[in-house]
Amino acid sequence: MERTLWVLGLAALFLAWLWLMYRAWQKKAARQAGRIGDLPTVPAELGAQLLEPTTGLYLGSTMAPSWQDRIAVGDLGFRATAELTRFERGILLERDGATVIWIPQESVTAVRTERGHAGKVMTDNGVLVIRWKLPTGTEIDTGFRGDDKTVYPAWTTGDDNE
Repeated sequence: MERTLWVLGLAALFLAWLWLMYRAWQKKAARQAGRIGDLPTVPAELGAQLLEPTTGLYLGSTMAPSWQDRIAVGDLGFRATAELTRFERGILLERDGATVIWIPQESVTAVRTERGHAGKVMTDNGVLVIRWKLPTGTEIDTGFRGDDKTVYPAWTTGDDNE
């Protein structure tokens, strides 16, 4: 009987811990909502494709310049497999099971490689990070770990806004 009470007590403690984490995530999202606002919508005309699509893992978006201050609004903070493509008018990030992210060309302020992003640490230059300005004026960093890292130089040198 004593062992059963211990197990039930630990299970209740674990569930309470999960609930507190969920509530903290919700409160963070509420605090960030005004700074994030509505994301740009994908235009009907994307322009010419400048770079071939590259597959990989969307690591999340963070408040610039902090590489660990993950955005909790909507599904911006959730990792997902994704495909990243650069067009004349911007960058299209299509995520599996999540909304599409459109980054207009005029919003891009830098494209660089980093060692880590959104709590994910890799080897040197293992993560492609796109810094861009939301319509609200807030700058965020969007992280992407490509399956083929040999494409990173084309992304970083092709950025006119750096």
